[in-house]
Amino acid sequence: MKTITNYQMYVDGAFIDASTNEKMEIVNPATGKVVSTVPAASLEDTQKAIDSSERAQKEWAKLPSAERGKYLSAIATEIRNEADDLAKIISEEMGKPLEQAQVEVNVTAEYFDYVAGWARKYEGDIIQSDREKENILIFKQPIGVVAGILPWNFPFFLIARKAAPAILTGNTIVLKPSSTSPNNALAFAKIVEKVNLPKGVINVVTGAGSVVGDELSKNSKIGMITLTGSTESGQRVMKNASENITKVSLELGGKAPAIVMDDADIDLAVQAVLDSRIINTGQVCNCTERVYVHEKVADEFIEKITEKMAATTYGDPLSETKYDMGPLSSESGLENVEKLVNNAVEQGAKILTGGKRGDREVGYYYEPTVMVDVDNSFEIMREEVFGPVLPIATFSTLDEAIELSNDCKYGLTSSIFTNNIDNMMRASNELEFGETYVNRENFEAIQGFHAGWKKSGVGGADGRHGLEEFLQTHAVYIQYK
Repeated sequence: MKTITNYQMYVDGAFIDASTNEKMEIVNPATGKVVSTVPAASLEDTQKAIDSSERAQKEWAKLPSAERGKYLSAIATEIRNEADDLAKIISEEMGKPLEQAQVEVNVTAEYFDYVAGWARKYEGDIIQSDREKENILIFKQPIGVVAGILPWNFPFFLIARKAAPAILTGNTIVLKPSSTSPNNALAFAKIVEKVNLPKGVINVVTGAGSVVGDELSKNSKIGMITLTGSTESGQRVMKNASENITKVSLELGGKAPAIVMDDADIDLAVQAVLDSRIINTGQVCNCTERVYVHEKVADEFIEKITEKMAATTYGDPLSETKYDMGPLSSESGLENVEKLVNNAVEQGAKILTGGKRGDREVGYYYEPTVMVDVDNSFEIMREEVFGPVLPIATFSTLDEAIELSNDCKYGLTSSIFTNNIDNMMRASNELEFGETYVNRENFEAIQGFHAGWKKSGVGGADGRHGLEEFLQTHAVYIQYK
C-alpha cells in the first residue's frame, strides 16, 4: 500500500501546518484513493502569509532586477533536476498523462528562464515636456504584494506564469494552489527553500477558496490578484477586489470554436482539432470545444475525426501502459460532462462515438465523444464542457461561421483551417477572441500574450505584455534651473 504523504504549507520561509491542524485529503482521480493530506489554512494563516510578503517586498524591490533574475534561473535549474518526481506528483493528483505532465514541468522551467531574461529588458520612458528645463520620466515599478490563485488543470505551469513575472519585477507573491491539485505547489515550495529565496518573497498557502481565496481577494495589503479559473470564480474575485479597488488579472473560461473551411487541409485540421480536444482529457481553457465545418467537406472531416476520437486510449497515467488521456480530475467534473452530453442527446444531438462513462472499475473516466446534429441553442455549444467531448455543426459561408463562433459569452481562443489568405485575414479581424490559431492546434507560446475577451477574463499573461501586468506606472516631472 502506498504511503500517504503529509504536506505542509510554506509561510515566511518555513514549512508549517495549519494553526487549527485541519487537513484536506487529496484523491488520485485514476484510483479514487487518498494520496496525500495538505493543511486547510485558516483566516489567520492566510493573513500571516500576506504579512510575510508585505514585510519582504520593499527590500526585495531594492535588489537590482538582474539579481532577482538569478533566483528565477536557479529555480529553473532545480525544477529540471527534479522533473521526474514533479511530473509523477502532477499525474497522481490530477490525472494528467505522465508524458504531458513531463512537458508541463519542462515548460515551467523554460518559463522561469524566459522571464529571468527580462531582468535587463523591461523599461520606462522619457517623454518630451512642453516646458523649458523639464524632463518627464515614466518609471515602471512593482505593485507590491500579489495574490496568485492557481487552477487544478495546469497547476505547476501556472505557478511560473504568476510567480515568475511577479517576483522578477520586484513584487512578492502569496500563491494559493487548487484544493484538487496542491501537492505540486508544495513540492515547488521546497525548491524555493533550496535556492534560498528570501523568506516572504513566495508564500504557498493551501486551503478552501472560501477562506484563503476570499481573504487574498479582500485583504487591503494585496496590490494585485491574478487568477486562473472559472468565470464564476473570477466574478467572485472581482467583487471582493472592488472593496479596495485592487487590480485584477483574470484568465477564465473558454468555449473555443474551430472553423474548418472547404479549402482546408482536412487531415491537418483533423489532427489539430484532435490534439486541441483530448490534451489533458479536454480540461484546458483554450481547448477546441466546438467545431463548425463547411458543408462541402463535413462528411470527410466528421468521418476522420470520429475515427481518431474512437481510437483515443485512456487509463491510469501512472500505469506501465501509455494512454492518450487520463481520468477527469474529479467526480463532479465527470458528472458535469455526463449531464451536458445527456442534455444534448435529449435536444436531438446524435452520438457518433463515446457518449458515456469509461469502462473502468475505478476512476473518473469519460469516453472520447463526437456528436453531430447540434446547433448554437444547445447548452453543450454554449457552456464549457471541460471533458473529451466534441460537438460538430456545419455551415455554408464564412459569414455564417464567424457569426456562430462569436455567438458566445466567452472569448478566449479560436481557430480556423484554410489555405485562403482572405479567409485567414477575415477571421483574424472578425473573430471576437483574444487568440486565433490558423492551421494549428490551440496552444499558446510563452513569448506571446494569452488573454481573453468578454467573460473569458481581463488582463493577460506571457511575453512583454504579460510582464507589464505586474508593473504600475509612476510619472515624475523634473524641473531644473
